[in-house]
Formats: sequence, structure tokens, C-alpha cells
Amino acid sequence: MSGVRVDPASASERDVVARLLELYAHDFSERNGADVGDDGTYGYRHLDAYWTEPDRHPFLFRVDGRLAGFALVRTGPPTDMAEFFVLRKYRRGGIGTDAARAVFARFPGEWQVRQQWENAAAVDFWRRAIPVAFDEGETDEGPVQRFVMPRAGPAG
Repeated sequence: MSGVRVDPASASERDVVARLLELYAHDFSERNGADVGDDGTYGYRHLDAYWTEPDRHPFLFRVDGRLAGFALVRTGPPTDMAEFFVLRKYRRGGIGTDAARAVFARFPGEWQVRQQWENAAAVDFWRRAIPVAFDEGETDEGPVQRFVMPRAGPAG
């Protein structure tokens, strides 16, 4: 276990999520060619909905109390990992896998996780991180894994 903590992001942490989304968008700009706007940001048009719509759930990841990433989840069915990001410093040490599995465990039932073909590292990551058997299909943009997260059983 990597020691990652996954907590819902409060409304007072909205700007923290927004700043992390900028880093996420910057990473993606190598693949999708996105440019910043005139205000110097990429922006994320659905961000405010994560604190106003009941089917949207923002999470922050922390390691030793330090920010390590975020997830944005839309509950379904299927529940969708809309966005997922781990800061580069925390990649390749199990932080992302543990964070993803903690998020999955919060929402038992049908899930889907989508990637873009150009992001081979993400495709490999999700194929390893999903803790249960999954079916993999594809869209024009890339692969999509579909699976069912079981409810956690009683501690024994």
C-alpha cells in the first residue's frame, strides 16, 4: 500500500482542483494540441458542476498530507472515471493504482474507464489498476474498460 489518502474535495477546495486540472490539461496538450485561452488557462467547463450536481463527485489524493492528484467521477450507471490525474512526482510508485482502487470502492456497481489511443501509458495503467475482470471495447477515441465493482464484504 502506497499510503495515499483519497477524500472528497470540498467546495472550499474547488480552486485546488482547478489548479490541478490545469496541470492535467498541460500534460494532455502534448497529445491533443490544446492551447491555453487568452487568460493563460485551459479551463474545465464542467468544474463547477462537481459541487452542484448530485451525480458528480470530485476527489483529492494526498500522500503524507501533500497533494498528489485528483479524480472526477460521474455516477451512472455506468459510473464513469471522467478525469484522473496523479502528479508526476507520485507516478510509478503505486499511488495511482491505490487511488483508483479507493475511488472504485466508493461506488459499487457498473463502471467504465475511457482512454485515448495516443495515451498508451494510460491504457496500460488502467488495464493494471482495475481490480476486477473487465470487458474492453473501443470508441473512435480509444479503449474503454467496463466492469462491475462488488460491494465490500464485512470485515472478517
